[in-house]
Amino acid sequence: MERRLYDAALEGDEALLFELLQEDTLILDREIPSGDTPLHIAAMLGHVTFAKEILSRKPKLAGEFNFQRRSPLHLSSAKGHLEIVKLLLPINPSVCLACDQDGRTPLHLAAMKDQIEVLNELLKAKPEACWIRDDRGDTIQHLCIRRNSFEALKLLIHSVSDDEFVNLKDDDGNSLLHIAVMNKQLEMLKFLLDCTKVMVNSLNAYGFTALDVLLQSPRDLKDIDILKSLLEAGAMRSKDGNLEKKTNDQISSDPYRLKGSNSEMDPKKKNDWIKKKRNTLMVVASLTATMAFQVGVNPPSGLWQDTSTKLNSQGKPEHQAGFSIMSSNSPVAYDTFLVSNTVGFLASLSIILLLISGMPLNHGFFMWVLMVIMWIVITSIAFTYLISITTFTPDDHTKTLDNIVVVAIFTWIAMMGLLLLVNTIRLVVKLLKKFGGFIMRIIWPSSSRMNRNSNNV
Repeated sequence: MERRLYDAALEGDEALLFELLQEDTLILDREIPSGDTPLHIAAMLGHVTFAKEILSRKPKLAGEFNFQRRSPLHLSSAKGHLEIVKLLLPINPSVCLACDQDGRTPLHLAAMKDQIEVLNELLKAKPEACWIRDDRGDTIQHLCIRRNSFEALKLLIHSVSDDEFVNLKDDDGNSLLHIAVMNKQLEMLKFLLDCTKVMVNSLNAYGFTALDVLLQSPRDLKDIDILKSLLEAGAMRSKDGNLEKKTNDQISSDPYRLKGSNSEMDPKKKNDWIKKKRNTLMVVASLTATMAFQVGVNPPSGLWQDTSTKLNSQGKPEHQAGFSIMSSNSPVAYDTFLVSNTVGFLASLSIILLLISGMPLNHGFFMWVLMVIMWIVITSIAFTYLISITTFTPDDHTKTLDNIVVVAIFTWIAMMGLLLLVNTIRLVVKLLKKFGGFIMRIIWPSSSRMNRNSNNV
């Protein structure tokens, strides 16, 4: 019978409920194995009429809790069933303050799901519920920011209108501003800065301001706008007590790389970056060397499995077992294939050799050498592939293949040329920055002497 009651609650079947009540008037007093009463199920699924019938017969169920310590009000609030919330609140308003196994009230759940109408009803019934923290120490405002419930956050702050409320911190000492920066919630951050009296330079338990958190967080395209909003509101770093001008200069010069007061990369981070770079290069070089080796010992079109009985003009068999089919059918293409594949293989081995020899990757010249060798490897792989497909493509597809090869070669050359140009410009700029002053000191005295000599004449 309990199963039939459970099914009736799932479907919101009032006729079946009446039938069950006639069979057993105490059926609503029986415990369902799942821990959810019929009212829990009706509240969760939004069966308003079914919930009314249950409450009219047993209003006590409004204060019952399931195994997660959630009442019907918790479930209906989370799902946004406003009519059921209005049914439950007058019967037992104190449930608004009841916490589930995570320490969250119906108000918390409604706010997390951005259920604005339900949230408004709950605030009218028990406004003090918005000061309750969950088991993690989060306030309802913190949960709104973490769950991106912007409308709920605005409603809460406008309803409470208390400076202390907007400056509450979680167990880690993070204010709403800290959490908004951590989660890159730009819209919420602007709202807090423009429409509330949030403390911009409040410190968390680790001694960081919101600006410190931004500068230490993973980079994001929103960082520039977040930084701008913080600076306009008077945000400062905890270490300096004020913002150095260079922070703005660094952001404007490199919008995707936010820096702090020190322009140099932290030594530990730099070492980690170099280590990752070395490991990546080693993996790529090993893969390309393996590819080149496999293609070399197993050339396109495969190997002859028998020795030909026919003799060529030199008195030798036309082909012999174990030799490349491609070398017999397309000797010129095979020679080109051998050169291209061998270059790629040796270049890959060169990278591996240089890396295991402990070459300093933090030196720009050695990084440039590795980059050039890697270009050679990739280009060799591309040419090896093109040569391979030309040898076993049927004659009736030759025209299509020719078009593909021409487009591929021109695209590749254009891309390599662009990369070469960009890297050359970067190299020239670096050289000018490094040696520009020295060159000017050499040129300037010479030009001065020439001017003096011309004046004397």
